[in-house]
Amino acid sequence: MSEIRTLIVDDSSVMRKIVERALRQAGLDTLVVHEASSGAEGLEVLKDQPVDIILSDINMPVMDGLEFLRQLKVQNLAVGVPVIMITTESSEEHVKQAILAGAVGYIRKPFTAEQVKERVLPLLNAA
Repeated sequence: MSEIRTLIVDDSSVMRKIVERALRQAGLDTLVVHEASSGAEGLEVLKDQPVDIILSDINMPVMDGLEFLRQLKVQNLAVGVPVIMITTESSEEHVKQAILAGAVGYIRKPFTAEQVKERVLPLLNAA
């Protein structure tokens, strides 16, 4: 498999590393990871770096994941790139908002590498 360029957006550096490790455990060993600590930082990364998939937290300071999704459309960034939300939200309303804003799915924290694999691999294989 060729390089898989990934953007992980989460305000916790520990959580970004956990997500990266789960992706690698899912068999994505050709991973190139770009990191951002907020939606605003994620948008800046995407202006310079093309990616194949985005995994984003919902709750973040500066710009949350829902606004990040909206801004992807407004700024015409990462068109056609699947976005998976990672959240502790038990509220179905946040998940519905994310899907309506363009996310293709979500993963609830805490998660396993197997759950990440189930959500991410089909999206990459479809690309």
